[in-house]
Amino acid sequence: MKNIAIIMGGYSSEYKISLISGNVVYQFLDKNKYKAFRIHIFKEKWVYVDANDAEFPIDRNDFSVNINGAKQTFDCVFNAIHGTPGEDGLMQAYFELLNIPQTACDYYQAALTFNKRDLLSVLKPYGIKTAASYYLNKGDIIKTDEIVQKLGLPCFVKPNKAGSSFGISKVKTVAELPIAIEVAYKEDNEIIIESFLDGIEVSVGVINYKGEIIVLPITEIVSENDFFDYEAKYEGKSQEITPARISEEMTQKVSEAAKRAYEVLKMKGFSRSEFIFVDGEPHMLEMNTIPGLTTESLIPQQAKAAGISLEDLFTNAIELTLN
Repeated sequence: MKNIAIIMGGYSSEYKISLISGNVVYQFLDKNKYKAFRIHIFKEKWVYVDANDAEFPIDRNDFSVNINGAKQTFDCVFNAIHGTPGEDGLMQAYFELLNIPQTACDYYQAALTFNKRDLLSVLKPYGIKTAASYYLNKGDIIKTDEIVQKLGLPCFVKPNKAGSSFGISKVKTVAELPIAIEVAYKEDNEIIIESFLDGIEVSVGVINYKGEIIVLPITEIVSENDFFDYEAKYEGKSQEITPARISEEMTQKVSEAAKRAYEVLKMKGFSRSEFIFVDGEPHMLEMNTIPGLTTESLIPQQAKAAGISLEDLFTNAIELTLN
């Protein structure tokens, strides 16, 4: 029986969602095949949490844990950390150095996709369309007129490297721009400002399933709020419709774009990319490499629509990693 460490938590605003994702993986992992261990990764502590919520510190030298006098090591790590250090390449590089297989993509892909600006720049030459954008680093002079002239209004201000829609604002007037920039700087020292794309928003999951790269049924996002923000994502302020109510041609175009991005970047594990259609053409917003795995999350919804159970989804991720 293989020992699987499910890492969850993290150092960002997304840690609560990650704990839920990690516990879902723990709940649905095939108990006949795997012995699962919940590992909480926080700035102040890395601990194994047992069934009674007792905590045992992780030895970071070899990612082992001493449980009542017995040393426990792991055959594979199931990475369920959204945000840093699980989604930005830090944990991936650490496990690569320790030679422990983990379910997410490699460290370079994680770092690249976590940086919206760099991801979109790399994918552009491959024909993947994006919004017009403007970049700021903390300390840069904010030229509001120049930003508005380039992008128009409304526009979106986003932290370059943060997830779950933390720090994102939709800006409708010039006066709101500096305030939105301040909000985004609370999450990150780099900002991406994008033109508003008015169209149908979809989320596209791509996974390697039994050795073949497949696109899962597409989800259409209909937000009650101005955009698919934290409330819309996690507090029911949106409708998520799977499969999306889009034409065959649109489905094909966005599936091809999402799959091309996965292949071009040499991705592994799960990826979930968000697109908005403008004049029938999909424009990529971002790619998540450790998407939510809560029962409400999009990848589990899409897998279900494809006839893949959560147990199958998680077993597949581990088996591909081990082989």
